[in-house]
Amino acid sequence: MTGSTAANGSGADAGTARLAATALARLQAAGHTRIDPPILQPADTFLDLVGEDIRRRLFLTNGADGPELCLRPDFTIPVCRQHLESEPANRRDDYCYAGPVFRQRPGGIGEIPQVGAESLGRTDREQADAAMLALATGVLADLGISDPVIRIGDETIFTAVLAGLNLPVVWQRRLRGLFGETARLEAAIARMGGEGMQDDSATRLGFLAALDGANHEAAQQVVTDLLSIAGITAVAGRSASEIAERFLEQAALANGSGANAGAAATLREYLSIKGQPDVALGELKAFASRHGLDLSGPLAAFEARLAAINAHGLAASRMQFAADFGRRLDYYTGFVFEMTAAGHDLPGQIVGGGRYDKLLRLLGAPHEVPAVGFSLWLDRLQTVLEARA
Repeated sequence: MTGSTAANGSGADAGTARLAATALARLQAAGHTRIDPPILQPADTFLDLVGEDIRRRLFLTNGADGPELCLRPDFTIPVCRQHLESEPANRRDDYCYAGPVFRQRPGGIGEIPQVGAESLGRTDREQADAAMLALATGVLADLGISDPVIRIGDETIFTAVLAGLNLPVVWQRRLRGLFGETARLEAAIARMGGEGMQDDSATRLGFLAALDGANHEAAQQVVTDLLSIAGITAVAGRSASEIAERFLEQAALANGSGANAGAAATLREYLSIKGQPDVALGELKAFASRHGLDLSGPLAAFEARLAAINAHGLAASRMQFAADFGRRLDYYTGFVFEMTAAGHDLPGQIVGGGRYDKLLRLLGAPHEVPAVGFSLWLDRLQTVLEARA
């Protein structure tokens, strides 16, 4: 493994190292090549792509020649950056890795041992999703967890619902960016629905209303430039670009074009759908019909994925689908999943993963590259195994 897996060098190191070795054996036998991306990474890449929650927890530093660096907070972006060092970007490659990631967390060590896998360039998306889910459950079984609780979600359905409601673009971006963060998403939906809006000064409203309806990129650049002139680069973990986006969100409200109580009610109805995936599929179809939304594409993919999951010997009926489930990393774009251990109340999942087809293009590829992966949190897994023992 790269680096230690615990600060005290105790038996936890040896325990997570054994878990990692067992997991890597399964992943390499499945055809995944082990790679070892550098721990130090360009900070701007993560500031742009990992999401606000993770940005606040980065370990930041500066290189000798000035560029801002960070300790890697996850493996997926470093793996994709290393993949792009060779061409073509859309070639099929399967990778695995093991080592620490670094995120500040209250009351805990910021060095977190992980092991995981990524599959890039595979165009049969639903089959690839099912294969990675099956691989993750196989790794867990090798490590002693044969009964994980599996939750799945799909951001593409949520995105299609947003598009079908004909919301202003700024609201579609805002709501999609918050998908997976339940409390903040609900608060944004309430604002979008015009709930709890407060009067503000006429001057401020006039400025915001003037922004509404302007070219999005140009309006965002105006606000970003104003912040730059004021010497503001970040506030409360938000970048200048995010602050500008928030201004545009408020501009839509100030002009009244963002307030849509009917759309807010429809979104809440969608986000409440959950249960066994096959039952949820029927509810999703009924929801789409009720509201005149064309969800045929993402729902067909959802159905094909369930068939592929069952074909891999996994009982989709034993999983749980939640329409509001997403992962708090901005680069996820579609199918997502997480696994927890039955009977254990850990503060997070022991396995998390999903699809991120747009990430490689954001990192410099000339076009989108299909990609799906997962990671295991070895410290949480070891806690479960010790409790069971």
